[in-house]
Amino acid sequence: MPARTGAQFLKGLRGPRDVWVDGERVKDVVDHPALTGAAHALAEVYDLQHTHADVCLAPDPETGEPIAVSHLAPRSRADLARRAKALRQVSEYSVGLMGRTPDYMNVTYAGFAASPVEWGAHGNGAGYERLVAYQKFLRRGDIALTHTIVQPTVDKALGDSPQAGNEQALRKVGETANGIVVRGARVLATLAPFADEIAVYPAAPLPKGADDYAVSFCIPMSAPGLKFLCRDSVSAGANRFDHPLSSRFDEQDAFVIFDDVEVPRDRLFIDCNLASYNSVMTTSWPPNVQQQTMIRASVKLDFAWGMALRMAAAINAADPETMRLIGEIWSYAELTRTAVATAEAEARQWPSGMWTCAVAPMHALRATLPLWFPRVNEILRLIGSHNLFATPTAAQMADAELRPLIDRYLPGAKGMAAEERVRIFRLAWDFVGSGLGSRNEQYERFYLASSSRNLARHLQFTDRSRADRLVDRFLKEPY
Repeated sequence: MPARTGAQFLKGLRGPRDVWVDGERVKDVVDHPALTGAAHALAEVYDLQHTHADVCLAPDPETGEPIAVSHLAPRSRADLARRAKALRQVSEYSVGLMGRTPDYMNVTYAGFAASPVEWGAHGNGAGYERLVAYQKFLRRGDIALTHTIVQPTVDKALGDSPQAGNEQALRKVGETANGIVVRGARVLATLAPFADEIAVYPAAPLPKGADDYAVSFCIPMSAPGLKFLCRDSVSAGANRFDHPLSSRFDEQDAFVIFDDVEVPRDRLFIDCNLASYNSVMTTSWPPNVQQQTMIRASVKLDFAWGMALRMAAAINAADPETMRLIGEIWSYAELTRTAVATAEAEARQWPSGMWTCAVAPMHALRATLPLWFPRVNEILRLIGSHNLFATPTAAQMADAELRPLIDRYLPGAKGMAAEERVRIFRLAWDFVGSGLGSRNEQYERFYLASSSRNLARHLQFTDRSRADRLVDRFLKEPY
């Protein structure tokens, strides 16, 4: 089938699934008060790809049907540039607040399917063939896919990867006539209530002897034994004046329990193949998927810069210190934009024919954005000051007695109407101070691992030859 519409997406969500949020099992994801806002927002994302079909859709290479560009692995620089436009179009819808819109996993699995050298190595040819078949299903059905790749943390002293005998981590515990049985848990499935299927693939390498934990697969959200325990909802009411962001962009995060879940063999991509598990994510995956992640970050920083400018204008804060703070946000936004542009300009072709961005600029962002985003939130709070709390609600604005008083006593500077001022500061607070804002700050601090971990691993993703050449000039001079 061609790319889905929002109505088709919502219809698919009404099937059975074991999702728990705010202490209760959800009967209907689409209508549940804590989930309905994001469900309909994602439906708008699906509709958006039709509204902007010239940017977001392209012919399926086999059927010719229109599918999301994010389902296609770039085969040229032009393809990579085209995908960038589509990714930006989607990201701008939520101003970067939804980190796991379906295009994230579309890009991931398009890259996996285009990587036979990586996924077919170490005797995993059959697993790779099944993965290719699944990716066709994914793109032709325009499936919303979530993922869970991190093992639950029980004792940090034991490391991030499970040792043999770990009872909490996800692992294979048996076989059936049709596949395998898995048991254990993983975190953190962002977008889980709104997905059609869930993916499991490698994160941290596994130690010797942990073969049972080396599994990768995709299964429907309705699979028996699959349970999703969502964090407390930060979704606010449907009033978009009061809650312009948190009324629709809480994509949720879930702890996932696999209680003896059967994985059909045709959905099994790595079956206890430790060498394959430890290698498939180390080459083309980072530069491929990070085009999506860093475009999203760029959009979010542009929004934050725009938000700072509007707050300053609302109170006519043009002093040097305020401008310095706003300039700091601008510098983060511009550095992110130029790093993405550099990564695209220095794109490379892999042996399979797939093109990806250069990895070094993306990894530099991966290491610094977890520091920049909390600082951006701090700056917005400083600029907003007490004004972030002087924000009447829609009901107060609509009150016949209160409205004239609000208009008189709470206008913005230079003739700005009170309603515009209120909207600006309510939007800013929803971005940095609401439950959604707090969740997103925590999310950004550990997005694709913490800053410290990524900085410590930088040599895995960059070429040190330029730096070495400059130093060697002096170290190798004769006495």
